[in-house]
Amino acid sequence: MEKKIAAPALKIRLATEADLAAVVALMSANAAGVRVGAETADLAPYRRAFRRMMDGARATLYVARLDDDPARLAGSFEFSLLYGLSFQGRPRAQVESVHVNPEVRRMGIGAAMMRFAEARAREEGCALVQLTSNKARQVSHDFYRALGYEATHEGYKLML
Repeated sequence: MEKKIAAPALKIRLATEADLAAVVALMSANAAGVRVGAETADLAPYRRAFRRMMDGARATLYVARLDDDPARLAGSFEFSLLYGLSFQGRPRAQVESVHVNPEVRRMGIGAAMMRFAEARAREEGCALVQLTSNKARQVSHDFYRALGYEATHEGYKLML
């Protein structure tokens, strides 16, 4: 088994337009029943949730940079809030397009980004964090399981 290297100081922040080229390059390099009992008869949270749904969801892009080399992108991920009626109208956090620079893998950067996303989700009052991962990415699946994520659903896509 590979030895995990200690992560250097990492800064995770909202991406700016200046980060886009590095994020796109990183993405290119990396290409390849909890609701039971959770609902309530009180309609107030569902009304609030419906209004939020009508206002639209929020999506953000985050980047992670190493303190010792602020010019080098260590990783990136997308974070979106999805509003719906389930879980008493509490939002869900959707984390997608999680990428770690291959040069700095096994340093805890991916785990730090996921923990950051989980903290953001808690701040927003989310009921859960969800993500999808390509079926071919077994190493990624093992990574998410090690962080406590469960493969609870089968996903489908229709490319347009």
